[in-house]
Amino acid sequence: VEFLYCDLASMKSIRQFVQQFRAKNCPLHVLVNNAGVMLVPEKKTEDGFEEHFGLNYLGHFLLTNLLLDTLKQSGTHSHNARIVTVSSATHYVGKLHLNDLQSRCSYSPHGAYAQSKLALVLFTYRLQHLLTANGSHVTANVVDPGVVNTELYKHVFWVVKVVKWMTAWLFFKTPEEGASTTIYAAVSPEMEGAGGCYLYNEERTKSADVAYDEELQRRLWTESCKMVGISDEASRLP
Repeated sequence: VEFLYCDLASMKSIRQFVQQFRAKNCPLHVLVNNAGVMLVPEKKTEDGFEEHFGLNYLGHFLLTNLLLDTLKQSGTHSHNARIVTVSSATHYVGKLHLNDLQSRCSYSPHGAYAQSKLALVLFTYRLQHLLTANGSHVTANVVDPGVVNTELYKHVFWVVKVVKWMTAWLFFKTPEEGASTTIYAAVSPEMEGAGGCYLYNEERTKSADVAYDEELQRRLWTESCKMVGISDEASRLP
């Protein structure tokens, strides 16, 4: 196992990481987008993005797009390269504010987190549409890991922390259990060639209705390209 440093909250760090990875001339068969913060106090990334949106969503959006060529070259007809993005059931209550993606008007940690997770689902569906339209041997799926006992909850209210400490053994998944659906999406033969799926407990399920809004998917994609500074070649596709 070899590690390369990448800070998903920094567009510069992401670009440097991709440059280092490409220099190795390695194939890329699986990309798992799993970094994230939850319910953090209002804060900006070094690029000026609201932290939930910048790290949870835009960082993965840029990383995936910069690695797409390598993924396309690595996938074959019988063994597609796979992109697995980790979202959350919180996306069901999320609202995408295209006119205020940075939550400048009124900041809510819960609202910002839910928006970032909804954005990941919209992004995955649009990405799969574009991959299919281009005839690429790459699939993109999105995963809900469930409620997992990790340090992600360190910013919740202290009462919630106490309840979590008392009940985690009963209601929370272990990190290993939480990773099972992501691993299933990444390596299971059953998922070969299958893209555009929302997975929970290793089964395909329905995401929020708004996530299937193709116009919203397109508008978010175009706006995301502007924000991270990449060309929106996809805007010319249906």
